[in-house]
Amino acid sequence: MRIKFFTEGGKGIGFGHLMRCLSLCQAFEEVSGECLFVIRGTEEVRTALNRPLKLLDWLEDIELFERELKDAHLIVIDSYLAKPEHYEISCKKAGRNLFIDDFGRMAYPCGYVLNGSVYAKDLNYPQRRDVVYLLGSEYTPLRRAFWEVQQKEIREKVEKVLITFGGDDSKGMTRKVVNALEREFPYLEKLVVVGSSYKNREELYALASEKVKIYENLPAEGMKNLMLKADIAISAGGQTTYELAAVGVPSVLVAVADNQLLNCKSWHKEGFALYAGWWEDENIEEMVLAAVEKLLKHQLRLFSSTVGRRLVDGQGARRVAHKIS
Repeated sequence: MRIKFFTEGGKGIGFGHLMRCLSLCQAFEEVSGECLFVIRGTEEVRTALNRPLKLLDWLEDIELFERELKDAHLIVIDSYLAKPEHYEISCKKAGRNLFIDDFGRMAYPCGYVLNGSVYAKDLNYPQRRDVVYLLGSEYTPLRRAFWEVQQKEIREKVEKVLITFGGDDSKGMTRKVVNALEREFPYLEKLVVVGSSYKNREELYALASEKVKIYENLPAEGMKNLMLKADIAISAGGQTTYELAAVGVPSVLVAVADNQLLNCKSWHKEGFALYAGWWEDENIEEMVLAAVEKLLKHQLRLFSSTVGRRLVDGQGARRVAHKIS
């Protein structure tokens, strides 16, 4: 089965769409699928994806998009920018379609609609005879490294904190959080993760020390291992939150994009994470520190970890692949 993914990513956009498309690709490959990627984005996506791909502006050129549908058995569209005509053309041209949707963007004309968000079942998707909805965190697509995760130890005392704000950290939260933690919790070991398009390397590496360890371009297995080591995490509110939940890392979340707000607030409501606030809030560093202070309590971290692992078991991509294959 030939599966073609249409998505966007890279500098200024982020890598969340790419990572969940990669997750689905890995699951389809397990059931004899061949994946091809068409991406509107920058060169950084080649390193992040490490798969054959075409960098094409399929969103603006409808005729190009239609040509690229040729010979695919399944079309997957993961985009916040695709127009209704993209989906209509795909439904006419492709035998099977999978559309990834985080917010109920539109009424889709056919196929499977996937929303693996923790809040998905609370959205009012229109019921259609020719659309099948795959909703909720049981369908969250995670990278292969997170399909099977060992039981995480929740230590009595917090010793290590993971800090991750995406591949490029376009809002500059990493250094702010590291500086705040160094000031208020100098005894904690900070495990800082940045990606290939992170801009302020010199300033960040100036903070490196025995207590500040910096990791670049970690593969999925490396990221999982850091999560297993960390007692708590401070993260942006996107796709990484589901990996943190699957491992069971009690987390503090900062929304760095409008499309992360509902996710952050839903994780807070479920009890997995503490939502510290919006990245531009005047006192965001203090709110992050206050949330970290709360997570020093062992019982709260035990509860958080249990909730995360209960809601995300890592098998979402496989469930999607088996439903559609």
